[in-house]
Amino acid sequence: MPTTDYQRPPTLYRYDQRATLERALTQGEFRLQPATHCLTLSFSQAWNPELFDRFGGVDSCLIIHHTEEFGERLHRAVQKALPNWAGIDGPIDYRQRSHLGATFSKTPAEAREQEWLFAWRPLNSVSSRNPVVVRLGSLEAFAELREKDTHVS
Repeated sequence: MPTTDYQRPPTLYRYDQRATLERALTQGEFRLQPATHCLTLSFSQAWNPELFDRFGGVDSCLIIHHTEEFGERLHRAVQKALPNWAGIDGPIDYRQRSHLGATFSKTPAEAREQEWLFAWRPLNSVSSRNPVVVRLGSLEAFAELREKDTHVS
């Protein structure tokens, strides 16, 4: 069962290539990336034009407006795909080690990312070293794509 220690921010931002984000918007397709002993999916809590350059090759941003609905749908989709995994999401701590663990901790130099992280760990000793793709269904009712040069207030 997903656990949230924090209320999700009102908006989440995912910076990536347009083709990847179009699949995210229309199909709810996301690729969970392997990290130390878990799988993760990262978002920013802020619109920041500098992040387009920081992530290299990024030309678009998926903006999710109803983050509670999104987060619950994401956790359900991962639970269906990986039934023996536990999920959690929360902010990255850039000052000290997060009480959520090392996965939720980064250096002060990375603070401009204002990251919100979704992470899943196996309940047994088996972990995936490969990305896992999940599909939540269309997000078009509460999300949108923006280009790099679009101003967001």
